[in-house]
Amino acid sequence: MSLALSQYIPLGTKIPFVQQRFIAFTVSGLAIIVSIVAFLMLGLNFGIDFRGGSQIQIATQGPADLAKIRSVVTNLGLGDVQVQHFGSDSIVRIRIEKQAGEGIEGANAQQSAIATVREALDKNFEGITYRATSVISPKVSGELVNAGIFAVVGALICMLIYIWFRFEWQFSVGAVVALAHDVILTIGMFSISRLEFNLSIIAAILTIVGYSMNDTVVVYDRIRENLRRYKRMPLMDVLNLSINETLSRTTITSFTTLLALLALFFMGGEVLRGFSFAMIWGVVVGTYSSIFVAAPILLMLGVNRGEFEE
Repeated sequence: MSLALSQYIPLGTKIPFVQQRFIAFTVSGLAIIVSIVAFLMLGLNFGIDFRGGSQIQIATQGPADLAKIRSVVTNLGLGDVQVQHFGSDSIVRIRIEKQAGEGIEGANAQQSAIATVREALDKNFEGITYRATSVISPKVSGELVNAGIFAVVGALICMLIYIWFRFEWQFSVGAVVALAHDVILTIGMFSISRLEFNLSIIAAILTIVGYSMNDTVVVYDRIRENLRRYKRMPLMDVLNLSINETLSRTTITSFTTLLALLALFFMGGEVLRGFSFAMIWGVVVGTYSSIFVAAPILLMLGVNRGEFEE
């Protein structure tokens, strides 16, 4: 297998990655600025998980006519309504935005909206069965937002501590900057694309953090080994050597992961599209940041070569 792969990925490359750090930092800096501005001006297209509302899951006798279902439900005057397949052609998920009102009044409005939708569906379609109905209150939505933010921030802090103990503080800073870079660009992409941002995207972001950290640790491990092996080699040369030595592994891992994610994106249906898109984007920026952000930062911060003496 390694022989076959070596035909496509040359061994012993000597690409000067670190010398391109100023270009990479400029591109990353601009991308981060654009992402932050997009988030502040456009916000995120929060799904029902975060906004609150109602959800109805139905099953039809044959392949569902989404266009007709969407037309019927949209004409009920319930605000933003989303209709999409859920796992198969005969199962449909209908999402209704939160109705006006607070407390008991709001809950009654949500139940009334569900009843209105069911009545309209029964009138226009035969053989519909209702698989599940749920209402997410604004209070629960707010708690989910806070929990999602806490999960991402907590993951970054845990990664910082882990790298600090395993390597040195310079490595820890580099890894966390790269992770923050990946998270910010992912959120910015969702702000610009207006794709729905829901709990599955939070799961995707946490997965991206883990994937990017795995890539970064592989590069950092090789840097540490080479710092011990080549004690008199300039730090820039050590970084370039380490990145090039792990380039084959990084490329193969990213490529095979992308193959699976692309299949999920194109064939996994509407439900998984947001998650798979976030993962595809995360793998790309995570691979980029491991090479062009995490490693070059060590050159800026400096590394105490004495820490790696045998």
